[in-house]
Amino acid sequence: MPNTHQLSDRPRILVVGGGYVGLYVAKKLQKKVKAHGGIVTVVDPLPYMTYQPFLPEVAGGQIEPRHAIVSHRTHLGDAELVTGRVTAVDHDNRKAVVVPTEGEPFELEYQDVVMAAGAVTRTFPIPGLAESGIGLKTIEEAVALRNQVLERVETASMLPAGPERESALTFVVVGGGFAGIEAITEIEDMVRKAVSKNDRVEQDEIRFKLVEAMGRIMPEVTAEQAEWVVDHMRSRGIEVLLNTSLAKAENGKLELTDMTDKSSAGTFGADTLIWTAGVMANPMVRSTDFVVEQRGRLVTGQDLRLTNEDRTEVIEGAWAAGDISAVPDVTGGLPDGTCVPNAQHAVRQAKLLANNIYAHRYGVGRIKKYVHKNLGAVAGFGSWKGVAKVMGIKLKGAPAWIAHRGYHGLAMPTFERKFRVVGGWFLSLFFNRDTTQISDLQDPRGAFVEAATPKPKPEAKKDDAKAEAPKAEAKSSTAEAADKAEVAA
Repeated sequence: MPNTHQLSDRPRILVVGGGYVGLYVAKKLQKKVKAHGGIVTVVDPLPYMTYQPFLPEVAGGQIEPRHAIVSHRTHLGDAELVTGRVTAVDHDNRKAVVVPTEGEPFELEYQDVVMAAGAVTRTFPIPGLAESGIGLKTIEEAVALRNQVLERVETASMLPAGPERESALTFVVVGGGFAGIEAITEIEDMVRKAVSKNDRVEQDEIRFKLVEAMGRIMPEVTAEQAEWVVDHMRSRGIEVLLNTSLAKAENGKLELTDMTDKSSAGTFGADTLIWTAGVMANPMVRSTDFVVEQRGRLVTGQDLRLTNEDRTEVIEGAWAAGDISAVPDVTGGLPDGTCVPNAQHAVRQAKLLANNIYAHRYGVGRIKKYVHKNLGAVAGFGSWKGVAKVMGIKLKGAPAWIAHRGYHGLAMPTFERKFRVVGGWFLSLFFNRDTTQISDLQDPRGAFVEAATPKPKPEAKKDDAKAEAPKAEAKSSTAEAADKAEVAA
């Protein structure tokens, strides 16, 4: 058992997850709850929150990876932090099962619980996907992807013309939502810059393919804007395959299927497969006694309290927000009338949720309902390129790119991180994006292990052995003469 006696025994508000919702709720409540004799406890397997809209720019070398994350220890100094996962919640008894990164599972009692475990990558049982693909949901994936792409370009420059070289220079993104479009355009921008510095690779050798199962991309923008984005990508040499899905990803070969008639849409080699085909609510919600709706999210009222199935009764002491929750959206949203799972809703819900918990638990203020009209959408496609729809105004190209950076620069949590990100953007205006590959991240101890491993001594050469033979015979003769002299004496 872990040293659970080291955890606080004060009345606890348990925050399950330290992403957008968890960070903002804990940050706004930590001092207030502490002043009332309670404690805010955040349980998350990572010691930081990741600002996911920046991941494409991290993968494309536009943002320093550490600047896209927010440290829990730095900004949640008055909260109790537990590194681990909540794997089950028994709300009837106000207990949660925590599995720490080190040690045995233990139960943690609480007064209120905030379900903020967010979403995970949604995948399908495609042969070879788990072995060949990489997502873009974590900062680690973004860093690994950036280095893999740059490494493939460098490796290809030393390969002869043929299938192996073609596979190294082929980059495929599956998923035509915001994440997929931003990922493929940012990486394409970076690859073009890297190739311009390598005279052993030609620009026309690079192949980028976007695979989308639906008939259009980016449902968050208008159809007209989506068509413009497709035309823009194709003008950059990116092949956009609509109504197409990934069937197999085995042995370095990708097999596609035409969704209109289920026929084969081709097979080709590709060393880099990026999966951005959506997310789903964290499946840990099914290990709770809360109601889960058809999309796998927790049924949540407009005031962000968990409810019964038809939202007629609230569950005392249980709250949720962000991607894990099905919050009613009176201004539009998904076809079922709930909020779209995105950062814009998560951040705004988190701030309201913190105020509502404080009002309910300590009687300060009043509980309010979540109402937020989506102001629009912005997306960046590499340096000075993008698309946006802000308050009904359609933008594309450089104006959209500026709007994209302006919005996300302001939305990045904490002033410290805003300053670091914007400072990096400012420097990139003069020095352009960084195309330096960091090698051996998958095996960082490789160089040390090689240096510390004893090396076998080289065997003596045949010529050296022949030269040593007369010396050995001479020594033997001398020793035999000495023995004879001793006997004669």
